[in-house]
Amino acid sequence: MSDTTPQLPPPPRSASPETHVIDYRAAEQLLAARDPRGAVKLLDSVIAAHPENTAARLLRARAFFAAAQLRPAELEFEIVLEREPDNAFAHFALARTHERAGRPDQARKHFRLAAALDPQPDYLAAARFEK
Repeated sequence: MSDTTPQLPPPPRSASPETHVIDYRAAEQLLAARDPRGAVKLLDSVIAAHPENTAARLLRARAFFAAAQLRPAELEFEIVLEREPDNAFAHFALARTHERAGRPDQARKHFRLAAALDPQPDYLAAARFEK
C-alpha cells in the first residue's frame, strides 16, 4: 500500500525578533554591497513588525537614497527626525536628499542643523556658514 496523502509545503518562516535582527544585519550587508533595493525588501518586514525602530528606518532611508528613490528616502529621514530631532546624521542625509532633488534652500537648513549638532568637518563644509 502506498501513502497517497498529499505532501504539504513547509510552513512559512515565522518572523521572530531574531529573524528581524538577521534581516536587519543582512540589509546592512546588502547596502554595503550596493544592493539598496534588496536592503529595502528586507527592511520592509522589519519595519512592519517594529514601526518604532528608528535604526531600521534610518537604514531603509539610506537604502532608498542609494536607490535614487528620493521621496521615500525623504519621508523616512523625516520620521527619524520626528523621533530624534538631534540626530545630526539624519539631518545631513536629509539635506543630501533635498540637494539631490534640487531643493537647495531646504538642503541648506538641514546641513546647518547637522553642523550645529555635530561640528564634524563634512557637516561644516556642507553647511557653508561663511556664505
